[in-house]
Amino acid sequence: MEWPGFTAVKEEKMHIPDGYLGPATCGIFYAVMLPIWTIASKIVQKTLKAKQVPILAIGAAFSFVIMMFNVPIPGGSTGHAVGGVLVAILLGPWAACIAITVALVVQALLFGDGGITAIGANCFNMAFVLPFVGYYIYKAISYNASVDSNRRVFAAGVAGYIGINVAALLAGVEFGLQPLLHHTATGQALYCPYGLNIAVPAMAGEHLLIFGWVEAIVTALVVKYLQKQSPELIEEREVA
Repeated sequence: MEWPGFTAVKEEKMHIPDGYLGPATCGIFYAVMLPIWTIASKIVQKTLKAKQVPILAIGAAFSFVIMMFNVPIPGGSTGHAVGGVLVAILLGPWAACIAITVALVVQALLFGDGGITAIGANCFNMAFVLPFVGYYIYKAISYNASVDSNRRVFAAGVAGYIGINVAALLAGVEFGLQPLLHHTATGQALYCPYGLNIAVPAMAGEHLLIFGWVEAIVTALVVKYLQKQSPELIEEREVA
């Protein structure tokens, strides 16, 4: 049986397409993200230095590119890294929120990767929760570590892994709640037909086993590279 925007739970991924979430759910996430976007834009305008603006643009481009690589895995599902924690480490979580939002909006409008109605939900998961969770984990683990410390590299990897897995878990919960929130009088689901017992393992499993490690490795390697080539980028984030 075919469902609007949903062919099988195996095709679930972080970019939520149109038809997976009900209108009320989509509206709630837009309502949640609007003040977050407003706050983020004001904070970035006040705190981002002029010489960091190109880095913000590069961060958005990096996230856009890395998210376009949807890698197939056994079972017919796909997944990808996001790069949000890396941008947060370099520029702060509010700047990362703006950068990832730009990448997600461009992907939805121009490439159909993620639904237009689901932009609010996708941004909540990947542009808000992911960079904020990852950033504060990184700060906690790397506290008082020198710029060239291996603890920073380890912290970046752990932050990337946990950040993307929290975002994936939230996406699974959002999918799994749809049969409870949107159904006919007879109980037939109107949107995503799979409950929490199927949707959460489908989303969380592949990220815990595969894509969390991709995010961790990419984030850690870039931080390691910057320690040697451009340590001032990490230093600036400490005082910004």
